Amino acid sequence: MAKQLYLECNAGISGDMFVGALLDLGADFEELKRILMTSGIPGFKVEMNRVKKAGLDCNSFDVIMEPGYENHDHDMEYLHGETYAEVREHDHDHGEHGDHDHEHEHEHEHEHEQDHEHDHDRDHEGHEHHHHHRNLRDVMEIIDSVDMSEYAKALARRIVGVLADAESKAHGVPLTEVHFHEVGAIDSIVDIISAAVCMDMLDVEEVYVARLVDGCGTVRTQHGVLPIPVPAVLNTCEAYHIPLEISNTKGEFVTPTGAAIVAAITTKFERPKTFSIKKTGMGAGKREYERASILRAMIIEEQEMEHAGYMDAEHRNDVVYKLESNVDDCTGEALGFLMEALFKAGARDVSYIPCFMKKNRPGYQIEVVCLEADIDRMEELLFKHTTTIGIRRQRMERTILVRDVVSFESDYGAIKAKAVKIGNKTRYYPEYESIAAICRLSGASFQEIYNSVFRL
Repeated sequence: MAKQLYLECNAGISGDMFVGALLDLGADFEELKRILMTSGIPGFKVEMNRVKKAGLDCNSFDVIMEPGYENHDHDMEYLHGETYAEVREHDHDHGEHGDHDHEHEHEHEHEHEQDHEHDHDRDHEGHEHHHHHRNLRDVMEIIDSVDMSEYAKALARRIVGVLADAESKAHGVPLTEVHFHEVGAIDSIVDIISAAVCMDMLDVEEVYVARLVDGCGTVRTQHGVLPIPVPAVLNTCEAYHIPLEISNTKGEFVTPTGAAIVAAITTKFERPKTFSIKKTGMGAGKREYERASILRAMIIEEQEMEHAGYMDAEHRNDVVYKLESNVDDCTGEALGFLMEALFKAGARDVSYIPCFMKKNRPGYQIEVVCLEADIDRMEELLFKHTTTIGIRRQRMERTILVRDVVSFESDYGAIKAKAVKIGNKTRYYPEYESIAAICRLSGASFQEIYNSVFRL
């Protein structure tokens, strides 16, 4: 059966809380450290520690920044101190050197934002403080360079894309001009890559999130003092229809990175009705609020199906939606790009069927299979990347074979495969990415590795 993850975000979610929870669930920290060291990102190291939050034993994932790379993410006085501005103004009037340097630093960061291309070149010459303002292209290039699976790379790119869209809308600038702290800061990049790698390690296929709970009040950022929830979080919740509750507790519990992770991985925005818990992980946040920052993550197995129907050892009922549209004026390149975007956004299947349309024009019928929660996202991509002006929608019941992910040891290493039972027989379907990774390392042909699964 597909591995299912339930995130309980009653005290919010951030990148480090999510990674800490997944490491607590069993993701390999030593392997994660090895992968992060291939990123080429300077100025950081990672640690994993056990901490107490509200008396509970939790796992803390820590990105430790070297001098020159720090930010104010966990500085409570900077983030929420009511007298911070008054103290800063008082010290400036009396010529205090420390806060003068602090003000100069922010002026310098502003100059950098106005001349990004010039300063980007200087990054590679060792000017450490400019690394906090990498743009979207820079971050995507870092992700592509990391020694992780194609699945992890695609997920990391998706998280960054969600985050960039939210910040682009918040600041009213095109994606190519987004130079912002949340994506550009080193610890945020490390959190995103780590989140994608841990998801890949745990081999999760379905993710449930019932709601996000944020606090209220204001928080100080590099853009100024912003209301909570911050605009990037609201934009992400709006774009991906994420249920949001705003509590009366002051503080920022949901960060833009945390909201982007939820948008990128969630398959159902609901709480599973009845389930058994296989394992629980607790991820600790760094900020100290009245409500303890704890993300609880559970590997679960549903005991009762959402939709009416039968379920036995081999089969279960499910409901999906098929979206379709006919186009006769889209290029092959455009359709190829669309398919990639749809799969990254969570489509269950995408296909193109050749057809003849009005005036005997050759065209394609685009078919997208997705979950109900993903319909709006799929339709947005179809309208954005094709010439269609209308999309048909159909609810479809289906029967699917219950599957499990297994691992085989071969002469070339471990190979992952889906296993399904039909009667007394079991069929194995090797995972493409698992085989492709071995082919790249060994130089063997794809068919040779594929066939080795059936010889075991």
